[in-house]
Amino acid sequence: MATLILLNKPYQVLSQFTDSAGRDTLAKFIRTPGFYPAGRLDYDSEGLLLLCDEGRLQQRIADPHFKLWKTYCVQLEGEITAQALQSLKNGLNLKDGPTRPARVKTLQEPLFWERNPPIRQRKHQPTSWIEISINEGRNRQVRRMCAAVGFPVLRLVRTRIGDWAIDGLQPGQHRRMTVHLPDKPPSRPDKRRSRRS
Repeated sequence: MATLILLNKPYQVLSQFTDSAGRDTLAKFIRTPGFYPAGRLDYDSEGLLLLCDEGRLQQRIADPHFKLWKTYCVQLEGEITAQALQSLKNGLNLKDGPTRPARVKTLQEPLFWERNPPIRQRKHQPTSWIEISINEGRNRQVRRMCAAVGFPVLRLVRTRIGDWAIDGLQPGQHRRMTVHLPDKPPSRPDKRRSRRS
């Protein structure tokens, strides 16, 4: 068995426990030793971050080869178009290669907590919200995808990783759960393609 911590990481908190520059880290919220983040969430992003005390579970969550879907609610500058949504769904060519297709839909403005500091937006510039799910883990991927279709990100909140959701946690709050591990460590999916006969 392993213990999993579901943390709502606040804005401008590093996904690590120490920082030589004096920025806020996970140590401000998680005081129990022996837990490590399974994956990362950018300093300027908010929402669900998973931490665990068992290496196999950490690998299973963080390794992109296992393709856990991660879901984000994203506030965009401008009113997103049907063409931009379709491009996100189809997958895009970024500087580090093509992305996998994403699951995307428009949203009414979610009832999230107030961000501190608040969003900087132009007075007469409309904004829109989307929910986007990806099963990759590239650096700042969602932000780069949205910028590539012409809609810069103003706010990004991760709400779900696989079966785990943020469900009611306020910024800085966390909850624990026990996860039963299989007897054998997870093996990576076989990347070899089967030959056609």
